[in-house]
Formats: sequence, structure tokens, C-alpha cells
Amino acid sequence: MKFGMRKPSIKRSIKAQTTGRAKRAVKKKLIPGYGKKGMGWLKNPKKAAYNKVYKKTSFSFWDLFK
Repeated sequence: MKFGMRKPSIKRSIKAQTTGRAKRAVKKKLIPGYGKKGMGWLKNPKKAAYNKVYKKTSFSFWDLFK
């Protein structure tokens, strides 16, 4: 488990920004429950618990400027 600051990845940051609204819209039409709050707990509770703890124990480089 990571504690403290996460290492920024420019490659992943650009990928997240360019994935696009259209791709998410298609997934939302095809997959029931896609993008709904709390669906991670139903789909994979172990991963959802890990992500919740990870989010609370680490912070981004960009959070320093907020």
C-alpha cells in the first residue's frame, strides 16, 4: 500500500483526457450500471476497498497546488 505522494505519470494523464466522451457514452448504453456510483463495490468489493484506502492514504503532486 502506498503512503504519501503518488508519482505523476504524464502519459496516463494525457490518456485520461483523450479517452473521450463518445467512448463513455457507448459503454453507458451497452453495460448496465456503467458509471453509476457504488457499482465497484458490487463488481469487485476487494478492489473497491483497496482503492478507497489508497485514495485516503496518498495524494497527488497536483494536490499540493490546490
